[in-house]
Formats: sequence, C-alpha cells, structure tokens
Amino acid sequence: MTEDTAATTAVPGQRDPAPQDPGSQDAGTGQADRETTQDHVTVCMPAEGAYLSVLRTATAGLAARLDFTLDEIEDLRIAVDEACAMLLAQAIPGTNLECAFDLGADMMTITVSVVAAEPRIPARDTFAWTVLSALAGTVDSRLGDDDQVSIVLRKHRETPVPGLGSGDSGNSGHPGARSG
Repeated sequence: MTEDTAATTAVPGQRDPAPQDPGSQDAGTGQADRETTQDHVTVCMPAEGAYLSVLRTATAGLAARLDFTLDEIEDLRIAVDEACAMLLAQAIPGTNLECAFDLGADMMTITVSVVAAEPRIPARDTFAWTVLSALAGTVDSRLGDDDQVSIVLRKHRETPVPGLGSGDSGNSGHPGARSG
C-alpha cells in the first residue's frame, strides 16, 4: 500500500480524507481545516514490556505525521517508554496498557493508562518524572475509574524561526534551547 493509498483508505472512526481536487477549496479554508481538525488514535496491548517497541514505533510515526523534528520525535519515543515503565510496575498481570494519541495541528497529547491493583499517582519528585518533563514538555497524572492510573504527556511542535535552517543555530537540538 502506498502512502497515497493509505491516506485515502477509509478506516472506521477516522475522519474523511481531504478532497482530492486541490481546486475544490481555497488555500485559506484548507489551512484552517487542518489547524482545527484533531485525530485520535488508540493503541491497546498487553501490559508487558515486550510490547513497548510497538508503542515507540507508533509514537514516532504519529509525531512524524505532525512534522515534529527528529529530536522531538526521539524525545517522545523515550518519554512514552519511560511513562510506560512507570505504569507497568503497577499494572495487574494479564491486563492491558492503553495509549491514546490526540493529534492537533502542532501538538500531540499522549495518555498512557493501566489498571492497577493498588492505584497510586506516580511521584513527581523522582528522576523519572524529571526526565518525562524534560522530554515531553507538560506531564500530568491522574487516577480514573476502575483503578485506572494514567500519565498524560503534551508536546508542542517547535516553531521554526524564519531565516534559520536546521544547521544554522548553534543551539539546534539542545534541550535548553527548546520552547516546550
């Protein structure tokens, strides 16, 4: 299946693809539609570390779709892996890990959840939480119904500075130079 075919293949619950005729809408309307449209993707798998490579790959693919930089994509892959590791320690054996991706025009929200026997919010004063915050931008956690524990990561895509190429800035890719 080619990328063009994949983009036009209907999937239940997915929004309809954009019109194929570029002249059917003006450029301003098309841009506005892309900025307000939000896709939602959910991946559900056994709550076992052996499946995390699938989740890292899905994270990278979705972030690339939103034109995140290579550094941002790698940061998100590591952040998702770290969030999962924190939650898998609490997961009831034989249950599932669920990862929900909400895709905006320049932001990705990732919610990783498990069902725990003794649900507790991950501690925010740990090295793991500090790593998550540095990699994902905004990190939160919550307890849900039915003993569900979730970690929510929100990452905004860097806005390129006009006139600067990726290699023109000495701070390109440096964590301290990122805006969020």
